[in-house]
Amino acid sequence: MNQVLLSAAIAEAKPLRYTPAGLPALDLQLEHESEVTEAGGKRQVKAAIRAVAFGPQAETLARQVIGSHWRFAGFLATPRSGKHPVLHIQEFQPI
Repeated sequence: MNQVLLSAAIAEAKPLRYTPAGLPALDLQLEHESEVTEAGGKRQVKAAIRAVAFGPQAETLARQVIGSHWRFAGFLATPRSGKHPVLHIQEFQPI
């Protein structure tokens, strides 16, 4: 199963673009901060995550304020020309 749930802030959004098929696409940089329990102790976690949204989700996210906080759901995939996984956003809601 490849399913990701993540609360994060929009740190950066590139200009809305369109795929060769005409589908809106938006590349984002998300920033996550939380506290988790690991090996019986508390740990502060920070992560910067590359993300992408397509279609109506891309158009809606392109209008959001940098720094706004959201809960994202989607899956991870490595782009053909990349080495690191990217979160493909399928759903999101404000926190």
